[in-house]
Amino acid sequence: MKAAVLNQIPGELIIEDISVDKPGPNEVLIQTVHSGLCHSDLHFMEGHWETKMPAVMGHESAGIVQAVGEDVTYVKAGDRVITCLSLFCGTCNMCLTGHPNVCTNLHAVGRARGAAPRLTNAAGEPVAQFARLGGFAEEMLVHEHAVVKVREEMPLDKASLIGCGVTTGVGAVFRTARIEPGSTVVIFGCGGIGLSALQGARIAGAGRIFAVDITPAKLELAQALGATDVINGAETDVIAHIKEETGGQMADYAFECIGLKQTAEQAWGVTGVRGTAVIVGMMPFGQKVEIPGYEIFMMEKTLKGSMMGSTVFRKDMPQYVDMYLDGRLMLDEMVSQHIHLDQINEGYEAMQRGEGTRTIIDF
Repeated sequence: MKAAVLNQIPGELIIEDISVDKPGPNEVLIQTVHSGLCHSDLHFMEGHWETKMPAVMGHESAGIVQAVGEDVTYVKAGDRVITCLSLFCGTCNMCLTGHPNVCTNLHAVGRARGAAPRLTNAAGEPVAQFARLGGFAEEMLVHEHAVVKVREEMPLDKASLIGCGVTTGVGAVFRTARIEPGSTVVIFGCGGIGLSALQGARIAGAGRIFAVDITPAKLELAQALGATDVINGAETDVIAHIKEETGGQMADYAFECIGLKQTAEQAWGVTGVRGTAVIVGMMPFGQKVEIPGYEIFMMEKTLKGSMMGSTVFRKDMPQYVDMYLDGRLMLDEMVSQHIHLDQINEGYEAMQRGEGTRTIIDF
């Protein structure tokens, strides 16, 4: 099969022929139909994070089950599925207390040490699967705890977006922050995750939603998706603007959806008394964030992290599918372009230039 492989960091993706093994116990072989280009992969390609190499990249995918291994009971051949990087063992303390998105026993969803690799390259060498998925490939061989079934009528290109960006953004609002109706919300970053968080705030009944970005086209889209106010962060002092617009009350919630120190500190700065700033963006490894310590106890403010929207994905993703199909969650508007696998580096170059919102690979 064809796959986009990262062989060095930093580096671009190389289209290679990869061999995939047959499904083993608890494994599912999926024909990949669509994969979204997510900024998380770019962090590794640019060298801000490291991963085992060579690796088939990609983690935001949807497809059709081709075959299942022994002991698989959740899906069967022909089922339409979304994959998710929040694999869960189901037995560790985090899983048992309702937080499978931060499962601490991921060895349980991989092959045993010494077993044949799932993927090999032309030289017969093992090839890793980024995020235990490897979605930039014509087929994916994953643990059954990496997939969720979706309704037949759900378009798989839009379903792929739910595999990461949508779930991360909407989940940060619904699950991590659990915002109240009427809240004032500020969204930093109007990419796929930020626009999903924005929509989550709209669906949850936020009273006022400020969208912050430096790209006019993205701010225009943010308005179409539910922002009541837009701010160009390159031209405006965001904290001062929010203070003026709210009469000094500031925001109840802020969501940093970019992964930058500056915007993380701004997210803290725009929240008022008992406000909550949620860090959703993937910051470069080792980056530190500075906030005034006295505001934590004097103002009872909260700084929270959100890993994949604190998702319980087999419960959440079908609900997001329902929200799309009934018109509440707008995904068509978030798709900038469809490309083929051999155009993937051009897609990431466009992302680096800040162009578009979500690019989808059609296999």
